[in-house]
Amino acid sequence: MGYCGIRSSKGGRLVGGRPLEGRVSWYKDPLPTNCVADWVCPGGTGCGYPIYSRKKGPERGFLNLAVFYHCCSFNCLFCQNHHYRELTFRGPEIDARELVRAVDEFTNCICFFGGDPTPQVLHALSASKLALRAKRGKVLRVCWETNGALREPFLSQVAEISLKTGGCLKVDLKAWDEGIHYALCGVSNRHTLESFRKLASWIPLRREPPLLVASTLLVPGYVDKLEVKGLAAFLKELDPAIPYTLLAFSPQFWLSDLPTTSEEHARECLGIAREMGLSRVRLGNAHLLGPPYQAG
Repeated sequence: MGYCGIRSSKGGRLVGGRPLEGRVSWYKDPLPTNCVADWVCPGGTGCGYPIYSRKKGPERGFLNLAVFYHCCSFNCLFCQNHHYRELTFRGPEIDARELVRAVDEFTNCICFFGGDPTPQVLHALSASKLALRAKRGKVLRVCWETNGALREPFLSQVAEISLKTGGCLKVDLKAWDEGIHYALCGVSNRHTLESFRKLASWIPLRREPPLLVASTLLVPGYVDKLEVKGLAAFLKELDPAIPYTLLAFSPQFWLSDLPTTSEEHARECLGIAREMGLSRVRLGNAHLLGPPYQAG
């Protein structure tokens, strides 16, 4: 059985996961919403008006359909949404057409996250196409929040949908060092970095609103300024204008014994990202920052 909990190997064949049925739930979030891209996306800023946004500023009065998949292809020790695993094996399988019925006249964007949309990308793609057909001619951005493990041909398919609709791909770059990534997530980061590089090649097709956004959770004792320095250098090589959000860590799941990210840790990482030449760096969820770490 894979980390995702919906696919397994039987007789040397990969089985599980039907395109139109997904283990998923959703809710409607008022715009602008708490998103790693809200500071650069149409929902939070109005950029791309009138093609990709319905207002010149933040889209207050409109909604994001937040679609949460109850599975993931990583096994992160610090998972901020680990409760979804309780639904991986016993949650209902919902038809993509039922999800689409939640899209109404006030829905300006759909964000597929979780868990992660990667293991059930066929369901997400089906729902996207059905929703866009239902709202033909109206603003409906399709966004993804993912660990970046998606492979071709699906990587290009999700990029194309976001490109056409004004949506974005928000990729969580969890660590630069492969060993640290293994320790924290149970898998290598090589494919994530390769996929991110491929996605970066789409940037010239639409620079505003940004198509590609990166984020990193500052896990105390693991993801420090050296990790951010490596990731920032990687981003700078691809495009220094890629929006990069650093996020404060809150003790969760198997790392519940760690402290929250200190303000000193966050400011240090923010500074190194800028020193490496990135032009759009932001510290998200600063309200979670804790005091300096105390030894002993």
